[in-house]
Amino acid sequence: MGVGSISSMYLSGWSLLATVPPTRTFGVEVNDPFPQTARLSGPISSSRNGEGNYDVFGLVVLGDVLYSNYSIVHDDGVILAQALQRIGGGWSSYIALDTSTYSSRTASRLSYLYGLRRDGVLFRWNARTWGQKTSYPGFSAVKSMALISSTATYDTFLATTRGGALYTIHIPVTSPMKPVVKLVRRSTWQGFEALLARKCGIYGTLLLGIDKDTQSGYLYAVGHANGTSTVIQSRGKVPWPLGGSAYARWSSGPESPPFGE
Repeated sequence: MGVGSISSMYLSGWSLLATVPPTRTFGVEVNDPFPQTARLSGPISSSRNGEGNYDVFGLVVLGDVLYSNYSIVHDDGVILAQALQRIGGGWSSYIALDTSTYSSRTASRLSYLYGLRRDGVLFRWNARTWGQKTSYPGFSAVKSMALISSTATYDTFLATTRGGALYTIHIPVTSPMKPVVKLVRRSTWQGFEALLARKCGIYGTLLLGIDKDTQSGYLYAVGHANGTSTVIQSRGKVPWPLGGSAYARWSSGPESPPFGE
């Protein structure tokens, strides 16, 4: 799975391998990525351009503001050009953000931006126009969340709570938003302030839980989500410190939509 780690000094993209214990291979590293510390990040993508440099795209929250970031980066990590486009303010009260998109040979739908506010209200926007906002309350216990499914008709997140439970949040793409919550595990998941997920096989998910307090990461292989019957296999503790202020899914090319639930 591709992992993006953002600190005040670096934005690093690397591939996490589901060995026991987990191992990694390095990809892109960006020096001094932003003018201030990143609070949150949406998915990040990178690709080689015609001049042999990297084009790096993503959403990032700096202070109270959500930005769209586009950087051209040299192999040595130096930013050659950067465009930070302000999208909107009020993001200091949010604890999670993610995006979803879906397309296939037979169907496609809008891309969405999801944001979870600290008071437990989950918001969804059209990620292309920043319109069609809808919301749903009741998630004040959620501590972290990660997208595990995007289909033509719904999105699904795995979410941890402060009490230690692990849930799926199934969200039809119809409006108004009406999530369906299902218990996966009752306890032991309260330590993770960040979750990252990546499709594994056809129906499964690789899930990285990050404890920012101890700078620790734990990798899990999760079967197709089915409530408390969901199979979860630990792949072990990541054997290096995770000291970033924000984390994100990282991709280096087109990927098929996840189908973890």
